[in-house]
Amino acid sequence: MTKIISFQGFKGAYSDMACHAVYPDHETLPCVGFRDAFMAVENGEADLAMIPVDNTLAGRVADVHHLMPQSHLNIIGEHFQPIRHALMGVKGAKIKDIKHVHSHVHAIPQCRKVISELGIESHIHVDTAGAAKEVAERKNKAHAAIASELAAKIYGLEILRGDVQDADHNTTRFLILSPKPEKPYLKEESCITSLLFTVRNIPAALYKCLSGFATNGLSMSKLESYVDPNFDAAQFYVDVDGHCDSEAFRNALEELGFFARNVRILGCYKAHDFRKPSC
Repeated sequence: MTKIISFQGFKGAYSDMACHAVYPDHETLPCVGFRDAFMAVENGEADLAMIPVDNTLAGRVADVHHLMPQSHLNIIGEHFQPIRHALMGVKGAKIKDIKHVHSHVHAIPQCRKVISELGIESHIHVDTAGAAKEVAERKNKAHAAIASELAAKIYGLEILRGDVQDADHNTTRFLILSPKPEKPYLKEESCITSLLFTVRNIPAALYKCLSGFATNGLSMSKLESYVDPNFDAAQFYVDVDGHCDSEAFRNALEELGFFARNVRILGCYKAHDFRKPSC
């Protein structure tokens, strides 16, 4: 039986491309919103979900940032997808014809230079591929989309200019979510453990929570805070370089327990090769 992996967006979105890159044997399931992609796995419609969390130009994906603590899914992997945006229009359109450009809320700021150069008005869509689909349906030479070359192929648009992102390092980090945890072997060379915790109401609580990782030789690659209704940063998300079953990590968790509550490991997974330093 073919397995299914959900993603937010239309066919041809970068999330769709990431699904095919990591799981070429899976069928992809487009979902309107991120919550829908999460729910598709939780209710059994999909086996996995491919969810973007950070981009090197646009920063973190805010919707996902707030959905992760609410979800009961487990992180089983990560993927770094290079983003190569293209400016595309209907057949016969020229650069000089374009007055409007359509794309995702994160893609627009990734392409500020070309939008400013052409002096065109930008319009936000829920997805890059969805923007391409709408432009194709408009059949108006004044409207273009910023999306992937795959989206141009799927929706019959012509590439007017390739590589329109502001920087060549434009990359999105995705997390792969599953109903069940899938930890790598303890001796795996490079692992990431993601966890959530809430700080206790004591002085220097966050410092004390994090000190155990430092004293046990564990580095952090990510630290994010969540505000409560009183705008206090009470909950934190952390990515730690290390396996959750290692002696060092167990010692760090023991120390964390003195200063934090509601500690929850979201997943332990192999670090992507993208993290390896280039020689």
